[in-house]
Amino acid sequence: MSTSPAVDRIELMQTFVHIVEAGSLSAAALQMGATQPTVSRRLQALERSLGVRLLRRSTHAMKLTEDGERCYERARELIADWHAFEADLRGVGDEPEGTLRVVAPHALGQMLLVGPLADYLRAYPRVSVEWLLNDRRPDFIAEGVDCAIQVGEVTDAMAVAVKLSEVPRVVVAAPSVLEGRTPPTHAAELAALPWLALRTFYRNEVQFTHWPSGETARVPIHPRMSTDSLYALQSAARMGLGACLGSTWLLKADIAAGRLVQLVPQWQVAPLPVYLVYPHARFQPARLRRFIETMRLALADPTGRAWEADVA
Repeated sequence: MSTSPAVDRIELMQTFVHIVEAGSLSAAALQMGATQPTVSRRLQALERSLGVRLLRRSTHAMKLTEDGERCYERARELIADWHAFEADLRGVGDEPEGTLRVVAPHALGQMLLVGPLADYLRAYPRVSVEWLLNDRRPDFIAEGVDCAIQVGEVTDAMAVAVKLSEVPRVVVAAPSVLEGRTPPTHAAELAALPWLALRTFYRNEVQFTHWPSGETARVPIHPRMSTDSLYALQSAARMGLGACLGSTWLLKADIAAGRLVQLVPQWQVAPLPVYLVYPHARFQPARLRRFIETMRLALADPTGRAWEADVA
């Protein structure tokens, strides 16, 4: 019995995706264990069924047409949905399997989230994870990313965002920054200090709330150095280059050791939300559902074990 046209089209789209990602028909054929004529026939069949040309080929090069670019993005989505649909039909109790591709921020992904990741991998031995550390927002479709851990508000209206936790923050400076100065007691006095900025979350101003009274203060700052790296911010603060606002979990060991001093502790800055973000899809594979569950449980309490950084 022959396969249905729907299944045939899924196979044709899978072949097309292989061609694009491999860079040539011959390389795609090698990856798929097929012959080049077979791959070429499948490409032609897909182009006929869609009524558009997907690739321009010459002796030495292959390039996607404008229709081909759109088809490639949608084909990846449809194939992912089809695989997720198959996994869903096998039941939620089935063992998660396959590869999960996750993007996480450098600091969180390197120091705090590896513990919950290890728990996940131990619980589901048939799953492998590509753990990609990057502070920028991923392009889920183009990069083949299943989900991302994101600090800060989510602005992608096409993505699903699951709130995992919040990151408390403190203002710190090296003791050398305070030499010859009266330690600040009001947030407004922080404006007179040299500053470092974590440009992802603050650049020229920091807003504080005095927790005993509820008074608020907007403090303008003039950073001597701006960075998008939490680690670079920490290192620069240790060297006495200026005051900074950073994650409590990362800086508390420096405070305890006297390398940094917490400033105006009664003045608080709003914590940053932590989300697990993934592209909207009708079905989710079991490996993604279980990963979401693992991270939600691990990060539910910002004062719990997951937020205990092992910092020398």
